[in-house]
Amino acid sequence: MCGIFAYLNYLTPKTRREVLDLLVTGLKRLEYRGYDSAGIAVDSTDPSDMVLIRRSGKVKVLEDAIAEEFSEDPDEAPRQVHVGIAHTRWATHGEPSERNSHPQRSDEAHGFVVVHNGIMTNYKEIKTFLAKRNYTFESDTDTEIIAKLVHHLWTQHPGYSFRELVEQAIQQMEGAFALAFKSKHFPGECVATRRGSPLLVGIKTKTRLATDHIPILYGKDADGSKHSEHRPHGTARDVPLMPRTESTSEFMPLEDKEVEYFFASDASAVIEHTNRVIYLEDDDVAAVKDGALSIHRLRKCLDDPHAREITTLKMEIQEIMKGNYKYFMQKEIFEQPESVVNTMRGRVNFENETVTLGGIKDYIPEIKRCRRLMLIGCGTSYHSAVATRQLLEELTELPVMVELASDFLDRNTPIFRDDVCFFISQSGETADTLMALRYCKARGALIVGITNTVGSSICRESHCGVHINAGPEIGVASTKAYTSQFISLVMFALVMSEDRLSLQSRRKEIIAGLASLAGHIRRVLELDERVRELATDLYQHKSLLIMGRGYNFATCLEGALKVKELTYMHSEGIMAGELKHGPLALVDDQMPVLMIVMQDPVYEKCMNALMQVQARQGRPILICQEGDEKTMSYASRVLEIPKTVDCLQGILTVIPMQLLSYHIADMLNYNVDCPRNLAKSVTVE
Repeated sequence: MCGIFAYLNYLTPKTRREVLDLLVTGLKRLEYRGYDSAGIAVDSTDPSDMVLIRRSGKVKVLEDAIAEEFSEDPDEAPRQVHVGIAHTRWATHGEPSERNSHPQRSDEAHGFVVVHNGIMTNYKEIKTFLAKRNYTFESDTDTEIIAKLVHHLWTQHPGYSFRELVEQAIQQMEGAFALAFKSKHFPGECVATRRGSPLLVGIKTKTRLATDHIPILYGKDADGSKHSEHRPHGTARDVPLMPRTESTSEFMPLEDKEVEYFFASDASAVIEHTNRVIYLEDDDVAAVKDGALSIHRLRKCLDDPHAREITTLKMEIQEIMKGNYKYFMQKEIFEQPESVVNTMRGRVNFENETVTLGGIKDYIPEIKRCRRLMLIGCGTSYHSAVATRQLLEELTELPVMVELASDFLDRNTPIFRDDVCFFISQSGETADTLMALRYCKARGALIVGITNTVGSSICRESHCGVHINAGPEIGVASTKAYTSQFISLVMFALVMSEDRLSLQSRRKEIIAGLASLAGHIRRVLELDERVRELATDLYQHKSLLIMGRGYNFATCLEGALKVKELTYMHSEGIMAGELKHGPLALVDDQMPVLMIVMQDPVYEKCMNALMQVQARQGRPILICQEGDEKTMSYASRVLEIPKTVDCLQGILTVIPMQLLSYHIADMLNYNVDCPRNLAKSVTVE
């Protein structure tokens, strides 16, 4: 959802063409997040001016516009210092259009320009304030108000630094945002900040940094005391809300001054340039001036560190490239034999039949004493919780609640100090899930994060957690993250039951199933051509019903979600036990019905539902166990799945659904990696 990429070189000569190429490439790395327009701002030939280029549509449209704009650009000499900012926008305020694209500017002279991820909730009040001071507006966005607010503060306080102006502005803003600023009044400088939306700083130097930590500077009150709490937000006013910070000690310890900085909303945009990054926290203000980086805080929390750690990314550029696959989603489906092994690597000892989760090891005694387990997520992450609820109840013998994060917040759900709350999110930045986390944390619950992104907000704000190690997932529709989340929760259930003698045979059965899981997934992937043939029969239909129960009900929900996300076809995941209570009215000889019937404890109940569908002239398509001739005799078409332990069936049965949705979307010539109206990381409520 929206993507920020900014670049600043200091004493590392770059031509403007090289800077433009860097910015466009950075935006291409962020395309998977979902967007509808894109834009850039770079220095003009006049160092005190800049050029803005914005377009509605894909980054390729912007790239063509840049090529046209600079087609007659002379081969200029490399510049020692240059700042460029770029953005892919997912529309919130204002329809997708060139005038609503980012960067947004403060005035026609491009005094200040800004790119913005997130939503500013009090923009109307600030817009009214600015309108009374004769500011006019050329877009429908909340972002334009930010640029004009900084410009207004600059006119009121001409002696303030660029960083101080941004600090004053964000104190008066409410909502969630990540921002990067550029100004012709402060050439060679870039300021970035975040609150509730991810942002990181990549650092590239010719020699290794002298330290792995960057000191944090805090604002001081007029009496010299440190800020201990955030001042309340309010509408804009002429008097700044916070006194200026002292900046005598701001520095970035370097062996030399030749440095490049990359500001991005995602590590995938910077990994090809550097693997050294700093993840900014809420209300951090990072400013680069004269090649030096300083990080300031508007407020100091009790548990704040005195420095931001420079993290070394383990990601490789090959991981975010498509290779020989047509789409990232296709690649990620076929990566699942490796991704599930990576999730278990170093955690499941198949020889000793033991499981160790280092991220939560110290908290296991506390979790075992809890009142209940709560699994909270959105979309696919919610489905992974549904998929493992039954096993968690069986092995922990604790009450397990599964909640949609948005509904959880709407209900003001009671939370107790002896609750343990799991927050599941691929990105670790999902806004509803993050808000639910803070709600539970404020009420004293133990917070466990299940994420795929090191350094994400959920990762940092949890007491403990499990990193699912699925690797970068670029396709908007989640695939390998789902199966890795599934396995992470299964491993947690195994850890919780390790000292229960009555459950040892069950644990051994599950661990044996995990040992053979990668091989079973490869065999399911061999069905790809058969699934494509099935897609040929289904892609012109308008609706698809997917039915199952027990451990496979979550597969029905997740399969229906994938069909909806990618093919824009109506699809519904139905609990087979509820068939007689309404959904049976939809069944006729024209309605495609896909049923999951495996040899498990609910087999006979699923067979009853299958016969009911067939009795209404339905022609069910079956996903069933290999060699199950009895079940296959009731089907019009069959996909056979290898036999595994019942609680792991959902990992195998979901893969044909992922392949089916992929092939139908491909046949309809839809963009599989970027479905319309959707974003990879949903960072707004």
